[in-house]
Amino acid sequence: MHQWDVSHERAKALQVSLAKKVVTDDEGINPHLIAGVDISSPDSRGIARGAVVVLNYPELNLVEVKTVEREVTLPYIPGLLSFREAPLILAACEELSSVPDLILVDGQGIAHPRRLGLASHLGLFLDVPTVGCAKSILLGNHKPLGEKVGSYAELVDNEQVIGAALRTKLGTKPIYVSIGHKISLNSAIKWVLNCCRGYRLPEPTRLAHLAAGAILE
Repeated sequence: MHQWDVSHERAKALQVSLAKKVVTDDEGINPHLIAGVDISSPDSRGIARGAVVVLNYPELNLVEVKTVEREVTLPYIPGLLSFREAPLILAACEELSSVPDLILVDGQGIAHPRRLGLASHLGLFLDVPTVGCAKSILLGNHKPLGEKVGSYAELVDNEQVIGAALRTKLGTKPIYVSIGHKISLNSAIKWVLNCCRGYRLPEPTRLAHLAAGAILE
């Protein structure tokens, strides 16, 4: 689709162009395999670990774990995270023997200044429905949401709904769900909740985080 080693200006232009290709609805998703992806922070040598885990649904039992270690050369730049992390995640996905029907991403989807965060970027490359499940807001505002699990409030930027703050566990901060690719916001919220098992994070991204940290093999 494009090269990853590009200037910041070229990266931003690519995001603007690719955002027009993101599909923000679906015809009903019925996943049997759900993946989660994450990446570790680089170590002292600049080496990071990209991880993908695949779980069956509805049991959410672990089916497959793949990790890839590589040097990360691009520094962390807000808004350009996918150019830093996507190559490593895609390399891990290439090692899979199974094909996930849905991917939950520890990052933003269209809740992004140019409407193309990591989840959307990966969705376009993999041509698979993706959901952004971020732990913090990149941009936008939302009204207060209820304390009950499943409560949510729309995340809005420039009068456009770009995601939702979603309560996934009592007594904890919400997570921020946004469309990645080939899914609607309502479906994204539904599947994130369906994948929660008593933790703030849904199981696919929670286990991907553990795999990226070499805690889950």
